[in-house]
Amino acid sequence: MLPTSDHLSDLRDRAILYGKTLKSQRQQLASPEFWYPYGSINNFDVLNALLTGQNRNIFRDTTPKRAADIGAADGDVSFFMEQEGWEMTIIDNPPTNWNGLRGAKLFKEATGSAIQILEIDLDSQFLLRDKYDVVFFMGILYHLKNPFYVLEQLSKSARYAFLSTRIMRWSKPPPEKKLLNLVSGRPTASRQLMEDLPVAYLLGPTECNNDNTNYWIFSEAGLRRILDRTGWDIKDYLVIGQTKDADPFSEKNDARSFSLIKSRRFEN
Repeated sequence: MLPTSDHLSDLRDRAILYGKTLKSQRQQLASPEFWYPYGSINNFDVLNALLTGQNRNIFRDTTPKRAADIGAADGDVSFFMEQEGWEMTIIDNPPTNWNGLRGAKLFKEATGSAIQILEIDLDSQFLLRDKYDVVFFMGILYHLKNPFYVLEQLSKSARYAFLSTRIMRWSKPPPEKKLLNLVSGRPTASRQLMEDLPVAYLLGPTECNNDNTNYWIFSEAGLRRILDRTGWDIKDYLVIGQTKDADPFSEKNDARSFSLIKSRRFEN
């Protein structure tokens, strides 16, 4: 049972309040259609459920406080963390950002923020020059053509990372009715259990939300394997959503893993 109040839950509460302030300030800068419609500030509610033990103090105890927000949309997390005393860097790619990163730049200018904004295409052979104590890497992995390269590069630059991505348990959705093999008369194998196989499913261009920027959906074993091979240790792990019938592409069978991972390339 979590304590009634601790540093992380207090941080979560401040994030929720800041989200309301953020929305109000943005309404004065541009129309609602201009801004990314999904509030990434809500990730702090999930982090409050994810982190256990001493990991719950990561935001309090980390020194120096340098973090990167990768795939930041309009930079909700970065602008909040800056208010909390962190030196923040937004890393995103304008062609795949909701408004071409104009939202983050507009808010930065309007508020006099010191946040650094880097335009980097993660599908290129990029290199990160700076080191970060924490990286927010939420909802980006399955949009990447080469997740192995990206995770390996991040492990060289970030001590810790918060990672979230869609995962699968089954290869297909459950059948609406049992189909029989015409020869044997037995039920056909309509789907395969994938959670214990270290694999990833390569989506077709319209297979998941009709979004051709969705590429790889990992099984849980596949996600754990690629993190290990790219130099990361999992410190906390959580799955939310449709955990029973999770598949790579059905909207109703969407499951997400959230994890705190630590790079083995750093001494402590």
